[in-house]
Amino acid sequence: MPKLQPSPCRTQSSPSHHNMSLSSGGSEIPGNMSARSFSEISEVENFKVGLDLVSAARRNIGFLRTVAESQWLHQQPTVIEAIRRYNELWMPLVSDLTVESTTPPAIHPPIDIEWVWFCHTLNPVYYRQYCESKFSKLIGKATIFDEENEEYALMRCRELWVRRYPNEPFENEVDSDSDVRVPEAANEEELLEEVKKNRFLHSKFSEPYRAEIVYLIAAKQRYKRFLFMVQSTIDLCSSLVPASDIMLMWLSHQSYPTVYAEDLKEMEGDLGKVVSMWATVKEKEVEETKKLWERTFDQPYEKAGGEIALELDGGVSFKPTVYWEVSDTDVNTKYKPMHPRFLLEVCVFVRLRDKMKEMQEDMKRNVLRLRMVRCHRELKLEKPVSDFPHSSWRKAWHLYCEFGTKGVIFEIRKRGGSCFKGSSVQETVTFHWNDLLRAPSLTLEKEDQQVKIVASITPPVQAPYLLKCVPDRVTDDSGAMISDLILRMNQYRPQEGRWLSRTVLDHAGRDCFVIRIRVGAGFWRRGGETPSAVKWEDRIIEIREGSWSYVAGSIGRAPVKLVGTAIPKEPPEQWKAAWNFSTGDELMIQWELSSSKSGLSFGLKNQAAESTVKLLKGRKMQYQVKKKKSVTKDEECQNEEEGEEEEEDEEEEGFLTLVRYTEDNPNGRATALLNWKLLVAELMPEEDAVLVLLLCISILRSVSEMKKEDVGCLLIRRRLKEVKLGTRDWGSVVLHPSSSSSISSPYLQPWYWNAKAIIASDGAGHITRQPSISYSPEEGGDKFYKRGILA
Repeated sequence: MPKLQPSPCRTQSSPSHHNMSLSSGGSEIPGNMSARSFSEISEVENFKVGLDLVSAARRNIGFLRTVAESQWLHQQPTVIEAIRRYNELWMPLVSDLTVESTTPPAIHPPIDIEWVWFCHTLNPVYYRQYCESKFSKLIGKATIFDEENEEYALMRCRELWVRRYPNEPFENEVDSDSDVRVPEAANEEELLEEVKKNRFLHSKFSEPYRAEIVYLIAAKQRYKRFLFMVQSTIDLCSSLVPASDIMLMWLSHQSYPTVYAEDLKEMEGDLGKVVSMWATVKEKEVEETKKLWERTFDQPYEKAGGEIALELDGGVSFKPTVYWEVSDTDVNTKYKPMHPRFLLEVCVFVRLRDKMKEMQEDMKRNVLRLRMVRCHRELKLEKPVSDFPHSSWRKAWHLYCEFGTKGVIFEIRKRGGSCFKGSSVQETVTFHWNDLLRAPSLTLEKEDQQVKIVASITPPVQAPYLLKCVPDRVTDDSGAMISDLILRMNQYRPQEGRWLSRTVLDHAGRDCFVIRIRVGAGFWRRGGETPSAVKWEDRIIEIREGSWSYVAGSIGRAPVKLVGTAIPKEPPEQWKAAWNFSTGDELMIQWELSSSKSGLSFGLKNQAAESTVKLLKGRKMQYQVKKKKSVTKDEECQNEEEGEEEEEDEEEEGFLTLVRYTEDNPNGRATALLNWKLLVAELMPEEDAVLVLLLCISILRSVSEMKKEDVGCLLIRRRLKEVKLGTRDWGSVVLHPSSSSSISSPYLQPWYWNAKAIIASDGAGHITRQPSISYSPEEGGDKFYKRGILA
């Protein structure tokens, strides 16, 4: 294979949408800033791969997800039977079919056999030895990436199978509860270990951006550069550690064994020093790989979506601070005011320019500040310029941003002298997400007079919705706000009924829904009849889609379209409250007064639903927040643990995790996290927003009535202003734990880590005590609403 040489620097441009393919072009950076894309390996002239790596990787990601979700595939009897079928039936069939052709037959095996075959090929040396010992040749795999062609190949395989093995079922029909058969063939035990080892392989590549075409093109480019580095640094490093994007391409290449063997036949010996997927590596090996990459390509090794995914021996591993998973459907598209939320990962590396070596004293007062182009106006992350080295790239920030933030701005600022406060801007560098999406490897480098900055991103993909409820004015039965203005417009006809209102805002502060809670009935006017609270069974809750129609100032009418209702019903025995939802769900609530804790328990059922739903108290599954324990003395252990348990109980109070159980996923999948005390929720696109909102408000209403106190500040009947500029941007920027060690702001953490700090202080009405607000007489006094809520 010819030696690979980096091609000259070039800049590419492409359409801004993350699903669009790349096209070449040019771009310029105005002013005194310079920008360049990284040196690329010429795919046509220097190195050819006999496989469509992008399609192969995309197909493998989908396959691994299917395997991960198919619990039956991981049962011991099923796996052992699959290995037998693979050894005795499948491989001999494929071998015989390749006698007449040099290319693998275009047939597709059943999923259990395909899974064993896939795991087997990820150990190329072992797979080659197996094939040559049994068939005297290397058995290849057909490259079928189109779904229709896959269905045809599976059907064709079934025909050949039935003809050759009339007494063997095409599908794996072993009962998962049957006795485990002892592996008989010599290689069955080894294959069993390979399959067990790769069972959780999907978790390494589960982020939804991994399947985006733009990401995979960038990953393929980096994989080729990695092969070049392997070939050209034989004597410089004992072990090379692939980043996650490179590992994805490497495994996809390996899964087509004949193509892999042909493409890399001159590098077979060199690849032995590349660390495998499940190896535990030393920090020293990681650092050596990073240095070799920097020396070879003059760029940082790690990037957004290209972290070191292997387990470090003695190193620090971080659990991602955001949870995003592939969602097949978005049931909330039926609600027009709901806009999808898109999230991307950002990595920023910095190093000093060479000419700054002689200017150490001048740099001591300089800082590099990160801000967003849009949203989160108060975000100002700073690091001293003197902290960055000249010789290598250093990761400055690792964060997750909503696509609506548009980009990042970096300012070189000089702090004032001893008599002056603040700082002045010296240079400014800006990276826009759309420019980065057009760049090769989704990465750009820019520089100013002092530093070089490299920013990389992942393609934006849909993330969970974020919704919160804020107080709003009291309305009448028609949905009009209670006001002298409305009375005059109605020629002083009295407004009938009284409803508490909450406006639902999305992650960007846009109105999505208006929630109304009925508390009073009757015709009343200013100074007229005394309002009366309605009976419990008449205190219905309704959700209307859209935003208020304002007639003057902050006075208006609720939207007309009704999309959800909750009606109180007589609770069954042993339950304290029950609600019927328009979604077909039934909610039941219990409160044990004798319990030392909150004593709340919940039941949720829907007779027509295909899945079973449970409400788990607290932050569970991916939302679990683990607290560090610091107990140093044995005699203090018990007291400290008890105190910590009480603190954790208080933090968990109000949180509920909505988990759906299906036949394919018996362990459950958390589709929403809600806090009914704060009226805030995070939900996956496949979870119905109206159901989650009905749960929040129904539970809050019921608990307030049970405890005879205004638990969630429902008595606030005015829209409150933001306490602090920028707090509306909750979730727009989240720092990765590796970047957040010195950052204490809760606004840069997931909202549920410290919900009270993020939500309760933003002026949304979730506060510990009601502010002193004077309400107009026609709205009714506090005494009436307390009767309506707490009676």
